[in-house]
Amino acid sequence: MWILYWLGVKVYHGVIYIASLFNEKAKKWLQGRSEQKREWKALQNIDERRILFHCASLGEFEQGRPVLEALRKEYPNHKIVLTFFSPSGYEIRKKTDLADYVFYLPLDGPNSSKRFIKAIKPDLVFFVKYEFWYFYGRYLAHKKIPFYCISAIFRPGQIYFKFYGVFFKKMLLRFTHIFVQDQASLQILYKHSIARVTVTGDTRFDRVADTASQPIAIQQIEQFCSNKKVFVAGSTWPDDHKVLVELINSDTNDFQFIIAPHEIKTEVLAELKNNLSKESILFSEWKANSTAKVMIIDNIGMLSKLYKYATFSYVGGGFGSGIHNILETVVFGNPVFIGPNYQKFLEAVELVKLGGAIEIKSGQELHQELKNLLGNETELAKINTKNKSYVTDRKGATQLVMNYLSMNFEG
Repeated sequence: MWILYWLGVKVYHGVIYIASLFNEKAKKWLQGRSEQKREWKALQNIDERRILFHCASLGEFEQGRPVLEALRKEYPNHKIVLTFFSPSGYEIRKKTDLADYVFYLPLDGPNSSKRFIKAIKPDLVFFVKYEFWYFYGRYLAHKKIPFYCISAIFRPGQIYFKFYGVFFKKMLLRFTHIFVQDQASLQILYKHSIARVTVTGDTRFDRVADTASQPIAIQQIEQFCSNKKVFVAGSTWPDDHKVLVELINSDTNDFQFIIAPHEIKTEVLAELKNNLSKESILFSEWKANSTAKVMIIDNIGMLSKLYKYATFSYVGGGFGSGIHNILETVVFGNPVFIGPNYQKFLEAVELVKLGGAIEIKSGQELHQELKNLLGNETELAKINTKNKSYVTDRKGATQLVMNYLSMNFEG
């Protein structure tokens, strides 16, 4: 079976190669891995202790960041090697001061994974949430290198738990320990004889709580908001823009709108601006005397700092493959609107039941739900309290992970 898996990885590599001929992201994916080989191979000749910390992309980096910060503090004699699978994570965090080395993770394979681990020589390895690679796990288990997964979440229908998924289940069995978000995930793993598991919760709660406790003021945003009601829409896609444009073009409540698209391609931003009937401006073009009602954020990395300005918020992805992180706005108490595809995200399901997140299926429905809340100070206060408490009550995952390490690893 591993041969078929390896062939699948090879085919994936081939698809990326073809895509790189006309896709910039795929090109960076290939070039980065090729150019970095000499750098990480050179680490084999340097005598130092290391911890390997892997994230698929930027979202997983932010999710695992509290643990990464704690490792940095708790094990100062170790160098941190941070790896990413995707350019969207690597390009933004390649100069982070939380790591000593930042690389793309070489593609999984019987030789490539072995070469990388032999060069890095980690004392500890962490993977955030998912990305379960067969050959990496096999070699780490063989070398008895402690190998952890944090903030993982599992569902009964996943391939690891199917009768034909024995090969993939082995990837989970090789972890030294898996830290899961909820009791349901633990029960699924127990049912399938995966016993080295602890429920810690999701480290994202620690991350967003820390961000909210140290809000960063952005002068241009404060000038734009000008003490008015503010509607912030984050991680939006073109399908979300259709809904938002309908709301914005019909707005009579004198809102200031901030939209932070998930992709900041020129054509995406241009289409959004062209569909708006109200005056809009890019963040990079902001001038203090602007009269724009809509600001479009044309950079990556600012979103989590914007939600503190929101009266109401919207998180994108719900009209596509699934919503993005709603905790970044919920921590501020904001009522948050989301599209219908959110069922795979535990916090979204729970917050919809609590009333702190509101599902909408169209621009008209968004307009109506917003209208229902406007002026209802009692309901807004209830939502504010519910949302803030939801985050506060779930903090502490990072400390539970570190407590486990203190008892099982001598730094």
